Amino acid sequence: MINRNPTQDPDEYVEAVVKLYLHLPETPLKPSTNDRQTAEMLHARGINLAAVESALLLGSLRRLSRSPDMPPLSPIRSLAYFLPVIEEILFNPLPDDHLKYLRKKLDSLSSREKAIKRD
Repeated sequence: MINRNPTQDPDEYVEAVVKLYLHLPETPLKPSTNDRQTAEMLHARGINLAAVESALLLGSLRRLSRSPDMPPLSPIRSLAYFLPVIEEILFNPLPDDHLKYLRKKLDSLSSREKAIKRD
C-alpha cells in the first residue's frame, strides 16, 4: 500500500510517484533523471500522492479517450507532461471517491487499447 502522506520519506515518495507514472500506458519503461527530479519537486511542494495519482490517471484517460479520427499522439516521454494536470487537480480537487473510478476506467480503456492493437 502506498503511503499517501506528502511528508513521508522523500525517497519513498519519489519511488511511489515514479512507480505510478511507469505503470501508465504510453510511458517509458524506465524513469529518467528528470522524472525523478520532477517527483522530488512534487514532494518538496507537499503535493500528496492521491492528487498526483489522480492527475496521472486523468491525463492518461484523456489521451486514451481521444477520438480515433484524430491523429495519434506521440508516447509520453516525461513525468513533466502531467504537471498541468496536477495543477488542475490542485486548483479544482476531485471528489474523494473519484480516484477509484479513475483507476477502473483506465484499466478498462487500457485493456480495450491492447485488444485493438492486437487485431
